[in-house]
Amino acid sequence: MQPRLDYKKAAPGASAAILKLEEYVSSTGLETSLLDLVKIRASQINGCAWCLDMHTKDARARGETEQRLYALPAWRETPFYTSRERAALAWAESVTLIAQSGVPDQVYEEAKREFSGKELVDLTMAIVAINSWNRLNVAFRTVPGDYVPQKRPAKPL
Repeated sequence: MQPRLDYKKAAPGASAAILKLEEYVSSTGLETSLLDLVKIRASQINGCAWCLDMHTKDARARGETEQRLYALPAWRETPFYTSRERAALAWAESVTLIAQSGVPDQVYEEAKREFSGKELVDLTMAIVAINSWNRLNVAFRTVPGDYVPQKRPAKPL
């Protein structure tokens, strides 16, 4: 695979803008593990190999299980995810695939049961961010494989 363009070098302000959005999302208090699952699921749908490489490595470094990562494309068929995670995954899929069927009322009602209004907006902003990264990386063929996750802080004894 040959990259088409290094978008970060060509337009550094574009990446900086999405990074600001990522900073906001990180400050919201939404669970990191939930955000990891949402980022991975959207990246699976969008076929973004670079983001899948990055976010699966990050999730594993934070303690996510192999079982949950492997089963993510079939999350509806497993007992491995909480009701809050299921609502977030359904929301992420609908928002990512918005051109296909919009965001159905049933998906919204499920999300509303699990998330406050602010949390739902924050979750949507996380989905907006990962979809933005996915589109950049897929369009410009960013080559995956060399991402190294940051070291996790040591757990207190």
